[in-house]
Amino acid sequence: MQHNEIIAREGWIFIIIALAIVAVLAVFHFYIPALIFAALTLFCIFFFRNPERIIPEGDEMVVSPADGKVMDVTTVNEGLFIKGNAKRVRIFLSLFNVHINRAPVSGKVGFIKQVAGKFLPAYKDEVSFKNQRNYIGLETDFGRVLVVQITGLVARRLVCWVESGNVLQRGERFGLIRFGSCTEIYLPVETEILVKIGDSVKGGESVIAKFISDIDSN
Repeated sequence: MQHNEIIAREGWIFIIIALAIVAVLAVFHFYIPALIFAALTLFCIFFFRNPERIIPEGDEMVVSPADGKVMDVTTVNEGLFIKGNAKRVRIFLSLFNVHINRAPVSGKVGFIKQVAGKFLPAYKDEVSFKNQRNYIGLETDFGRVLVVQITGLVARRLVCWVESGNVLQRGERFGLIRFGSCTEIYLPVETEILVKIGDSVKGGESVIAKFISDIDSN
């Protein structure tokens, strides 16, 4: 199923409820509260926007799985899917970022696991292992890649549109996180990382890393 609507379908319930409240308040002449909920309606439309993106060419290119700011780039041991050392890029999504998640590479979904947890602010280091999170593992021609959707202080729901066995193309939408949150990507340790802490990235469009092929290494 495609998820290319201009407003993500998961957002319509919030928009409709807010509009209904605006209408009721206006009928009873509560204009100031009506204006507040009208602003909330506009924010929901803005938050759940689902823009098209220009996906870069090149099978070896890794695009960002989310909009936001790069908070950390490091090498860690990833034991769930990659099962060894991996390079991790952590991206923080503010309330003002697009919250659609996209596949960083083309590959087959070989692993999905949701883990219950806390709702600490998404910019904290410990969210990787303390917050509620959803793991999506991709089998690719360049090795295993893991993407993690993580809740934050405001974000309380992770939405994943794919299941094990699905094949994703680079830049394809696979889910969203409702409100401020964090997305992580774990890549083979040989991967060349092209971003640094503080960089702003766009999901499906910004190239954040490059796989090193045998030709590149010679």
